[in-house]
Amino acid sequence: MGFWSLLEGFLLFANALAILNEDRFLSPRGWNFDEFSGGRRKSLKVQLVGLIYAVQYMRVPLILLNIITIIVKLVTG
Repeated sequence: MGFWSLLEGFLLFANALAILNEDRFLSPRGWNFDEFSGGRRKSLKVQLVGLIYAVQYMRVPLILLNIITIIVKLVTG
């Protein structure tokens, strides 16, 4: 397992977080960002919700990274 495979794994994980729908998946489980934005709690759940929303906010750079990864895979095989 090389460094490139590790980067691809992180990219796949970020893609998985980016496609989570707030209305269908996050809100019914109590993972809504509005519930946690007021307080200064640092629990694991709050940090995970913050990570999910940060990844969803950065969709355009994530799309660009996916395009770069596809091009590199096509060129290098």
